[in-house]
Amino acid sequence: MSAVVPLADAPAEVLADFTHLTDVGLRRRLEPERGLYIAEGATVIGRACAAGHRPRAFLVSERWLDGVRPHLDRFPDVRAYVGSEAELEAVAGFHVHRGALASMHRPAPRQLADVLRGSRRIVVVESVVSHTNVGAIFRSVAGLGADAVVLTSTSADPLYRRAVRVSMGTVFQVPWVRVEDFTDAVTHLRDAGFVTAGLALADDAAELGQWQPERDKIA
Repeated sequence: MSAVVPLADAPAEVLADFTHLTDVGLRRRLEPERGLYIAEGATVIGRACAAGHRPRAFLVSERWLDGVRPHLDRFPDVRAYVGSEAELEAVAGFHVHRGALASMHRPAPRQLADVLRGSRRIVVVESVVSHTNVGAIFRSVAGLGADAVVLTSTSADPLYRRAVRVSMGTVFQVPWVRVEDFTDAVTHLRDAGFVTAGLALADDAAELGQWQPERDKIA
């Protein structure tokens, strides 16, 4: 079977990976449950594959097919379902202006101890529910050179399509872990030798430029 298949011939179970992507509630429920997430655009898909994540299927417009061919060569058993931009929009529910989507198998979750080991700068994300904001945080973390991100379970999923897109794929480059209990996570951080500090818009808060932490490991 060819790695490139007309979209009209795609099996229903494959198309189901890519439908209703604009329904945030549905995707937040289904993506973790089915062990999948969606990567959008050739650049983001490339970063996901480079991080060792395995694609399940590609949904590609005809003029963007060359952008995913390197991944077809790397994963010869994975199919690219190719159609017009209108056909992609009919499946995904929005205009796929980056021309390519990939359903990706989720990697095994990391453990907090593994993320803390060897890290000196940790960014803790508590109850940030906007996927856009989570993606922007990861992009900033990557740009500023922090070592890892710890997210509470009430924060948005870093592997949700919008978060991945806004992060420009840095969610695949920066180690991260989700924790169930924020208080327990802070305890683990302190036990691991981290100074913990929170960003606050308060009159009595210390100016960040003047803050002198007593240790080099900061969360």
